[in-house]
Amino acid sequence: MRLRARATAAALAVGLAIALAPVLPGVGAAPPALSAENTPLSLAPIVRKASPAVVYVTVRGTIQAQSSRNPFFDEPEARQFQGAGSGVILDAANGYIITNAHVVEGATDISVTLADDRVVPAQVKARDERSDIALLQVKTSNLTQIPLGDSSRLEVGDYVLAIGNPFGLQHTVTSGIVSALGRSGINPDNFEDFIQTDASINMGNSGGALVNLKGELVGINTAIVSRSGDNSGIGFAIPVNMVKTVYDQLLKFGSVKRGLLGVNIYTVTPDDAQALGASDIHGAVVSQVFDGSAAEGAGIKTGDIITSINGQPVRTAAELRNTIGLLRAGDRVDVAFLREGKPRKVTATITEASESESADTGQINRGLVGAELADGDAGVVVKTVEATSLAAQAGLRANDVIVAVNRTPVASLKELREQAKGARTLWLDVRRAGRALLIVVR
Repeated sequence: MRLRARATAAALAVGLAIALAPVLPGVGAAPPALSAENTPLSLAPIVRKASPAVVYVTVRGTIQAQSSRNPFFDEPEARQFQGAGSGVILDAANGYIITNAHVVEGATDISVTLADDRVVPAQVKARDERSDIALLQVKTSNLTQIPLGDSSRLEVGDYVLAIGNPFGLQHTVTSGIVSALGRSGINPDNFEDFIQTDASINMGNSGGALVNLKGELVGINTAIVSRSGDNSGIGFAIPVNMVKTVYDQLLKFGSVKRGLLGVNIYTVTPDDAQALGASDIHGAVVSQVFDGSAAEGAGIKTGDIITSINGQPVRTAAELRNTIGLLRAGDRVDVAFLREGKPRKVTATITEASESESADTGQINRGLVGAELADGDAGVVVKTVEATSLAAQAGLRANDVIVAVNRTPVASLKELREQAKGARTLWLDVRRAGRALLIVVR
């Protein structure tokens, strides 16, 4: 079960606690460095450097919850809540703090407890739900901001520390390693490129700092995988490079206006690479180019394999989606790709995406690659479908309306994405010209 490290339960009334995970091999703790004399060195200097910039975020508010008293009268009802999370000071002079968007969701009153135990009110300046990042501001002095690292330089096996406020235990420190990079799929609607770590992350760590051994911020702790809700050794953090991009847009524009290249894509698999006669090909295959899109204007065609954006390698469809999605309309980008095995490069001018844009079907399910989908009045509308695609071969046609996936009704792209993600077979209930059809895509 995948769970965010949410802190929507009542915050525990606990004093300040500083804890360093025990240095034991095999339990996710980072061993201390050794001096020239092979004596253990403490991680305390790193903690002293980074910890003052980590704050305890307390929220109060009202949510619309579903009543469980009677399923026949299941109407939303207002419920008061109090929760807690963490935050990181990025700009001490202006009092700007980064946390997770889900930490302050529905909040009407927010306060921040600083490392010196001062409690100050905070306000939400801007939020971006799809990256799960929120920008807070406090009006006070004598703040300490955290130095920023470069998450693109992280490697699996690097030691990291997680600093936050799990279960209200303020300024708790745990240690571990980077377990994996580029994780996605926790929330298919979001832009994700998570750092996976085994440093202990629990309820209340959301929005806290993941730091390297220089005391630099390399990520914002966001989610855990757990069956119980407690730490299981699998936690996720938003890379600081993505945080910086979102932070800059929230600060300048008050929102993130995501860019659109205008392609359907999927990740090149080893089988694809073998079919192309080159085992070392990595990138995102263009399965469809939308009419009037930035990609069409730049000359990108179906079958091209995009390998880099602005000189930064693209190894997966998720990487391409994240990179383009964090650009703004009007940005010009250099797109490098392979066409019939030959490298090419073009410059595209990014257009603005909206929540109602057609789905990136390669990110939903490979069985839907080549089908252009959009939200409709009574389901998901098939706008176009390539004749050679699996969906077309199974019988899907333009103007079909998908109303259920694998026997579960869907009324939007979001619901279709949730039901189709990862499925090896898609049973699509379709309405076509007033008739009901079942189409099976394998």
